[in-house]
Amino acid sequence: MRSAQGRVGVVLEPYRGYGSTSEIFLIGRVFRQSRSASPHDTGMRSQLRDSLRRLVRRSVAGSVVTARFGGTEETVTTDRDGYFRIHLHPRVVPSTASMWHQVDLSLEQPHRVEARAEIIIPPPDCRFVVISDIDDTVMETGVANKLQMVWRLFVERADSRLAFPGVAALYQAFHEGRSGEEGNPILYVSRAPWGIYAILEEFFRLHRIPVGPVLFLREWGVSWKSPLPRKATAHKRDLILNMLTLYRDLPFVLIGDSGQHDPEVYREIVGEHPGRVLAVYIRNVTRDPRRTLEIEALAAAVAAAGSSLVLATTSVAMAEHAEGLGLIAPGATAAVANERVLQSEEGGLEETLHLPRGPADRPTSTGELKQVLDESREGPLPNVVVEAKNRERPSGR
Repeated sequence: MRSAQGRVGVVLEPYRGYGSTSEIFLIGRVFRQSRSASPHDTGMRSQLRDSLRRLVRRSVAGSVVTARFGGTEETVTTDRDGYFRIHLHPRVVPSTASMWHQVDLSLEQPHRVEARAEIIIPPPDCRFVVISDIDDTVMETGVANKLQMVWRLFVERADSRLAFPGVAALYQAFHEGRSGEEGNPILYVSRAPWGIYAILEEFFRLHRIPVGPVLFLREWGVSWKSPLPRKATAHKRDLILNMLTLYRDLPFVLIGDSGQHDPEVYREIVGEHPGRVLAVYIRNVTRDPRRTLEIEALAAAVAAAGSSLVLATTSVAMAEHAEGLGLIAPGATAAVANERVLQSEEGGLEETLHLPRGPADRPTSTGELKQVLDESREGPLPNVVVEAKNRERPSGR
């Protein structure tokens, strides 16, 4: 990976994009790449140097990038950080057996550079869209220990990073859907900077996690003159709202963790868009009582909207619930459990507690979820399902 990042000169780097048959979105960056160390140099100094190189790019501002797709062409100019954003309306989407489509990119100045980007367009058989967080949801980063989280996020190599047991099989099951051929897109959201994009690409490839992935990150604006990251106001919320608008005919599945701001964001999304979210899956990574109150509020909003919340310590618990709703194929839970056993030394599966909700005006008993979590404070964190009473199986499109 360091070898691939080690080209000297101007680099045109596109990130995986997304879209529909009527419009596509794509982000990329133009920067000057300094010479890297030898790919065989895996020492600590080389690792730290590569991390700094990824975060502190020598951006090329004001360069002109041209994108061509579906008989349409658009020309944009890079911003002060070297980023360009393509929003293109194709005349026709090229026919392909894959949901992935190629966009041709070219840069004339300061040097002639060409590249090809990939965008995902949901196929006709798609039934829903999955939006998933990455940190402490797919990949273990240790949000409870800030120093450890920063080290894992920015310094560790892709082959040193850990995926949660069973997550690859679970996400593959979501992607394939109940029929096995739905091609449901999975969109990954992170607050991390674009500088670690290559690391995440390699991480997903090594762990065989679908699909792509599509990564919506942000630019922290880090430079030698400005070493502190810029704030990303409502970053995740805005991205999800954009997806709800773009894929207005599709329902969504939201996946996150209990350690950061996912419960707050998802609570707002479900409450403001009832009927659009089939289920919310929260990976439980903390015993912080303040988080319990946030998750309780999320549970109320989700149940009131006729949906479900799964607070899970394992990928298996998510799979069991998703299989029960018909979101994944019958028997897919077994594949998730098998993968978990291969990846983890843990023993048997934890019991899943179900808290069925009453009428919509009383979606949850205040403190009930907190009581369940408090009772397990000395033992392993439980899996808890909070769902609307007499809920029907979602139909998708």
